[in-house]
Amino acid sequence: MTRTGRYLLDNQRTEAGERFDAFAALFDPTTFRHLDGLGVGPGWRCWEAGAGGTSVVSWLAKKVGPTGKVVATDIDISRLTGAARPPVEVRVHDIGAEQPPAEGFDLVHARLVLVHVPERERALRSMVQALRPGGRLLLEDADPALQPLPCPDEHGPEQQLANRLRHGFRTLLADRGADLSYGRRLPRLLREAGLRGVEADAHFPLTSPACAALESATVRQIRADLVAQGLATDEDIDRHLANVASGGMDLATAPMISAWGRKA
Repeated sequence: MTRTGRYLLDNQRTEAGERFDAFAALFDPTTFRHLDGLGVGPGWRCWEAGAGGTSVVSWLAKKVGPTGKVVATDIDISRLTGAARPPVEVRVHDIGAEQPPAEGFDLVHARLVLVHVPERERALRSMVQALRPGGRLLLEDADPALQPLPCPDEHGPEQQLANRLRHGFRTLLADRGADLSYGRRLPRLLREAGLRGVEADAHFPLTSPACAALESATVRQIRADLVAQGLATDEDIDRHLANVASGGMDLATAPMISAWGRKA
């Protein structure tokens, strides 16, 4: 993330912790599968950029062991301090404005970060610069424009309301510089950055308790913004949160696209 003050989903909010827990449940298996496929192991030097929470950082720390290193960075490290023990080093860092925290990394990884960073081109250059020759870059980002609806099966008023509120959320994100069609461009961007052996896939959760938890936490976190911008009323939001809590809705996320390659 960046220090522009424009980021909509502040890590300091209570709901942020709920969101990180939901992200871990939804996306950690996919992320860990890709990291395993890249060969992460003892002695590797890794940079977890825009880490936010600790689930990926802790997994990497176990993989690299005492001979490796994991540098975890974010503009807000309040949720990372518990992981700050060897081999993990935690640093405050603005990926969109500052030089890499170091160079010669075997792995650089960022998940659900660059879509929110207005200076994403500079951030991508920074991550490639930080890799050693032969080092791996794994970027994972959402593409809300590819599938914009929390309820693709819009069969009733509850689903229609959910989709209307998600439209408001996307409006708020775009107003703050998010690129809502960024995920689909990752393979091309990695090739244009000079990486070799670029591959990609996508993960699209359609319904689960974690999807519902993420929806509830997100709407509660952005509630004031939705109301202030005239995108929803308090009554709309209360009704939607009650619908989500009822457990009768199939709630999807945007597809998360993972792309990876190696530096020449």
